[in-house]
Amino acid sequence: MLKRPATTLARKRGFTDPGPDDLIEATIAELQARMASGELTALALVQQYKARIKAIDWHGPRVHSVLELNPDAEKIARALDQERRDQGPRGPLHGIPLMLKDNIDTHDQMHTTAASLALLGSTPPLDATVASRLRDAGAVLLGKLNMSEWANFRSNNSSSGWSGRGGQCLNPYALDRSPCGSSSGSGAAVAANLCAAALGTETNGSILCPSGINMVAAIKPTLGLTSRAGVIPISHNQDTIGPFGRTVADAATVLGALVGVDPRDPATAESSGHFFSDYRPFLDPNGLRGARIGIIRQVFAGFQDKVDVIYNQAIAAMKDAGAIIVDPADLPSGQAMEDSPDQLTVLLFDFKADLNAYLAERGDQTIHTLQDVIDFNNAHASEELPFFGQDLFLQAQAVDLTDQATIAAYEAALARNHLLSREQGIDAVLQEFHLDALVAPTNAVAWKIDLLDGDHHLGGSSTPTSLAGYPAISVPAGLSYGLPVSITFMGTAWSEPTLIKLASGFEAVTKARQPPMFVPAAS
Repeated sequence: MLKRPATTLARKRGFTDPGPDDLIEATIAELQARMASGELTALALVQQYKARIKAIDWHGPRVHSVLELNPDAEKIARALDQERRDQGPRGPLHGIPLMLKDNIDTHDQMHTTAASLALLGSTPPLDATVASRLRDAGAVLLGKLNMSEWANFRSNNSSSGWSGRGGQCLNPYALDRSPCGSSSGSGAAVAANLCAAALGTETNGSILCPSGINMVAAIKPTLGLTSRAGVIPISHNQDTIGPFGRTVADAATVLGALVGVDPRDPATAESSGHFFSDYRPFLDPNGLRGARIGIIRQVFAGFQDKVDVIYNQAIAAMKDAGAIIVDPADLPSGQAMEDSPDQLTVLLFDFKADLNAYLAERGDQTIHTLQDVIDFNNAHASEELPFFGQDLFLQAQAVDLTDQATIAAYEAALARNHLLSREQGIDAVLQEFHLDALVAPTNAVAWKIDLLDGDHHLGGSSTPTSLAGYPAISVPAGLSYGLPVSITFMGTAWSEPTLIKLASGFEAVTKARQPPMFVPAAS
């Protein structure tokens, strides 16, 4: 069995992990090596992760990150073990248990509900393309993960990680703190060693923030690199699907299985010639050496003193590792992006149009439109609306998708989003300083969960890449009062190889990640 020494912080506090500890911090490569040697089977791996989920997520600390387990997981694992014996492994994910955010369709015995009670009881007609590709790669889809209901696009006063179906997901580093949204369960479950890796989705910050706040690595890909087909949407102009791992290597390994042109998602046509079926060759422990990295100081940094301390330490570590630091390298349009109402204009229009299109294909017996979801929530208010309402739903429903003036305003807002984030934003500063990438703090430290008044989010750096449709990687940088702090590497379109090189280089020199200790409250 793979036994790991206690981390420095754990030793100081006399901490003992509350669940079976054979899998703590095990990487995909390590698990694959153990299966190749015959020491471990996919079936045993599934059973061990299930034991941790029951001990930590459903009992003990009760993180509430896992909504359900796949009843077919052990059968799938047995078949994959037999296939390994007969034919050898399909690739690096053969027999590896992964979990999916609950807005990613699976055509099996599991549910796909966006963590809402409204869609319980119906089965999507097809797997999401990313789910199908993981199955083809030999991964075991172990379960579905809690999330901010409807990807946190129901109310301006929501509590990240809360859903009608799963309740409030908690932060495993301090159980009174937010796991961030909307891929809250993806960040928390991977952090707590409940699966080898997971998928999440991002519209603005929903991969980056939960990865940063839960001290795991995650890749928010270029829009179109991974298919959105069969994923409950917010906006086809901003939605992306990406992997969470405890290491950059794990996230990169999963990313290679997800990519490729998909006729079900026209945006993926743009990825032709830009994707790689294996991103592991771009991993480089010396990846910072000689890299030109721009430091963001304004708007998307400087929002919390606790974060600033670790951010400056991270910058020093990059410089010591041989990076050429350009400081500052602020986005000229940063404040304009932050102040602009255009993002909301686009998201409200897209949400109504895209969700209605998804639901029409879903074939649920009763939920066919956004209005049906609104009506369901009103009819089940005690379960769905106990803490906050559905004001964003109502705003989206009020949008007239056929009104020419509305369409013109929407198209103009989308064009301004792209202009501010691309030509006048990320690309402008990359070109001015001849940079390989930009860096900013991922987000503030996790705030206290507040179901009555919602999130107390102090700041983050996800908006530029979200509006641009550009890639970003969040990687752990340190702990502040026991709470994770991460940094984000961001670049231009299709620059995932460069970002993986830089993020893995940073990870190698800092070794910042520490597993969570499930303390009741931050010290």
